[in-house]
Amino acid sequence: MPKRVVTGIVTSDKMSKTRRVEIARRVKHPKYGKYVKRRTICYAHDEENTSGAGDLVELIESRPMSKLKRWELTRVIEKSTAVDLAALRAARKHAAETEAIEAAHIGDEDEAQPAADSDTTDNNTENAQ
Repeated sequence: MPKRVVTGIVTSDKMSKTRRVEIARRVKHPKYGKYVKRRTICYAHDEENTSGAGDLVELIESRPMSKLKRWELTRVIEKSTAVDLAALRAARKHAAETEAIEAAHIGDEDEAQPAADSDTTDNNTENAQ
């Protein structure tokens, strides 16, 4: 019997060499006849860690690799274009904090220099008298 091939969207890439993939499908409700969204969650082996969250991937059925892993990632069909807003906000906040610290250090250096200059001018005036 041939191995099954399915496509799905990666929902988690936090594990090393393992991806959580969601396979969406539509099923007709037995009583009401309305089409309802259903999903299947699969854990797939990704040897090179090529996929990321939100990517559309192709999976092929394989031997059991662990308690949950029964699929192997064959290829990434489409890379995700989603932007991680939390990471962007954290990076922006870190940059602002770094800039504030640097500005504070520059302000300290500016205050230190005039004091040194005033000492030299006092010495010059004393020497001139």
